[in-house]
Amino acid sequence: MAKLVFLGTASAVAFDGHENSYLALKGDQSSVLVDCAANPILRLQKAGIHFNDVNDLVITHFHADHVSGLPNLLMEMWILGRKNEFRIYGSQHTISRVDKMMALFDWDEWQNLFPISLHMLPEEELAPVLETPDFKIQSSPGDHLIPTLGLRIETTKENFVVAYSSDTSPDPRIIRLARNADILIHEAAGSFEGHTSPEQAGEIAAQAEVGALYLIHYSLYGEKNAESIVTEAKKTFPGDVILAEDFMEIEMNK
Repeated sequence: MAKLVFLGTASAVAFDGHENSYLALKGDQSSVLVDCAANPILRLQKAGIHFNDVNDLVITHFHADHVSGLPNLLMEMWILGRKNEFRIYGSQHTISRVDKMMALFDWDEWQNLFPISLHMLPEEELAPVLETPDFKIQSSPGDHLIPTLGLRIETTKENFVVAYSSDTSPDPRIIRLARNADILIHEAAGSFEGHTSPEQAGEIAAQAEVGALYLIHYSLYGEKNAESIVTEAKKTFPGDVILAEDFMEIEMNK
């Protein structure tokens, strides 16, 4: 059975028990990483996913809280003897910067490095990203400070659909991306430039007519608390609202 694991749920500043936001998809025959914060090998291990089973990484955008773990991931897999190819997907903006970042670490001089391929995705709605035996993934642009991509993930066997907004202001393209999804995972950092408040996330979930809303990329600094974030989203979305927590799992079946 396919599942989604929240490897991190915090916004740009991590806090106790909450790493920066990123996800893992684990299927019967394939696993996919979505974004790459902090120390992915340890997080994958805790989630019960071996790094050798992850052959694909989708990076939604090139902000530090979404890519800071990539040099660690590639270096540690190399040191641990990985042999099989690793594929990285993102927009032209993202992939060009991934290449430049890794060049600073002289990755072309890492002896016997496993094959790594970089794939640039078009910034258009419902663009095909990748397809594995377990998952079909499409992307649509969002509205952030830099080019960003939201994702629509469908299991190939159960036809279970999860939409993920990544970092974005409220955007009709994300509503269309999430249309009739079983679950929408939407950021809830706040109503400032390039981001979305919990109440706005609820509005988006209602307009997309999704089954349930999971809030991610939030902060509990200051006066905020988990209950208030969920309560705010429930003002505008009548369905189930769940605050995502690190290592929470979603079983991707009907």
